[in-house]
Amino acid sequence: MTPPEVAGMHMEVLMDAGTYEYQSDFAKKYVAAGKAEGRVEGKAEALCIVLSGRGVLISDETRSRILAHKDLAQLDAWIQRAATAVVIEDLFS
Repeated sequence: MTPPEVAGMHMEVLMDAGTYEYQSDFAKKYVAAGKAEGRVEGKAEALCIVLSGRGVLISDETRSRILAHKDLAQLDAWIQRAATAVVIEDLFS
């Protein structure tokens, strides 16, 4: 087996094991940014699901507002309010 083949197999093992860690600051920065963006999107989507599950009507405009929001602390506050919200105004008051 040639050295490039051995290196390739080693990289595949690391990637499959989930233990590969990006080494460059550039890669670390953008991987972290992608994870943060995913957390924000997930919370916004979860908020809409909670409101829908509670029977709170959400207009397209309000849904867009929630999904466009980027502040994790604000999304967390809205999720807490959504647990007891009866109407959408309860979320934003």
